[in-house]
Amino acid sequence: MRIRTVLVALAGLLLVVLSACSREAGPTPQGPGDDPGPDALRVKLNALTVDVCYRTPTEIDPPSCQKYVTQLASVPGTAREFARGDHPELAEAANALEKSIRAYRGNGCGTGGRPEACTESLVDMAEALGNVESGVLRLPEVSAQPS
Repeated sequence: MRIRTVLVALAGLLLVVLSACSREAGPTPQGPGDDPGPDALRVKLNALTVDVCYRTPTEIDPPSCQKYVTQLASVPGTAREFARGDHPELAEAANALEKSIRAYRGNGCGTGGRPEACTESLVDMAEALGNVESGVLRLPEVSAQPS
């Protein structure tokens, strides 16, 4: 009789332990309504504007900026979302940034390309990125937050 009681107790304990393991661990996934907003873009832009490819585009070998260009790829679309027709200067800067990214890639700058055209693309990219950053900083959601 004792063995049966011990086995039932162990089975119950095992059931509790196994049911606890089936629960999701970690944070709950965020839904599409949990957009971090334009301040997250501001943080990304702060990081990108300290890159050597942004600060000295005429002094760097263009192929070494391939990772930087890849990191920039999502910025134009995100900036246009925040421009929403109310900030045409931000949308225009985003379009210019996207055009310079396409030029860098189109000229094969990640693997060599024509040095003059690639440097020109990086210069255009830096100018456009600076304009995107200025436009983002003028957004009410960003300018109202402490830096």
